[in-house]
Amino acid sequence: MPSTRKQHHLILASRSPRRKYLLRKAGLVFEVIPGTFDESAVPLTDPGDYVKTLALAKAEEIAVRRPEAWVIGADTIVFIEGAVLGKPASRTAAREMLRRLSGQTHQVYTGYAVCCRAAGRMITEAVRTDVRFKELTEAEIEWYIQTGEPFDKAGAYAIQGLGTFLVRSINGSYTNVVGLPVCEVIEALIREGAVFLEGSEGASS
Repeated sequence: MPSTRKQHHLILASRSPRRKYLLRKAGLVFEVIPGTFDESAVPLTDPGDYVKTLALAKAEEIAVRRPEAWVIGADTIVFIEGAVLGKPASRTAAREMLRRLSGQTHQVYTGYAVCCRAAGRMITEAVRTDVRFKELTEAEIEWYIQTGEPFDKAGAYAIQGLGTFLVRSINGSYTNVVGLPVCEVIEALIREGAVFLEGSEGASS
C-alpha cells in the first residue's frame, strides 16, 4: 500500500519505544539514534521551558553528527503542584507517586525539537496536557505496582497501558501523555518541508 507522505531522512533522537511506536503509526519512516545527553545537567525552570531545552539538546547532539538529516528530539515530564515526578526507582516511590496523583489533576509537558543543520532550521515547542486521576484505593495502587508497569514511566503510570484505568479525563493531546505530541510534530515537519503530502503543491519526487 503506497504511503500518502514523502519525506527527507528523519532521525528520532530517543530510545523511547513509545515515541517510536507513535511515529510509525503515523506513517513516518525514520532511523533511531539515541543520544547520551546528561539531563541532570539542566536545572529545572518553568516546566515548558525545561522540556524544550532538553528536547533541543537531545536533537542537536545527533544533528551535529548527521547534519543532512531532520532530527526529532523530545522530553516528557509529569508535573504536579510545583514538583516533577520522574520514573520511580522502587515500589515505595511508585506508591508515593500514585497516592499523590490520586484524585488530582496534574500536567504532562512534552517538549519537542525538529532541526536540520544543513538547512539551518531549528524548531522547538512544548505541549501541555491536563490529566485527572480517579480516586485510587490502596488495593488498586498495590495491584498496579505489582504489574511492573510503573517502573519505567514518568509519574509511575502509562496511559496507553494498564494505567488507562487510573485516568478519569484528559484535556489536551492524548499522544502527548504517551510521550510525543504527534499532531504538532508532524505539522512542524510539514511546515519545514521535511515531510509533505504526496501530490501536494511544491512537492518534489
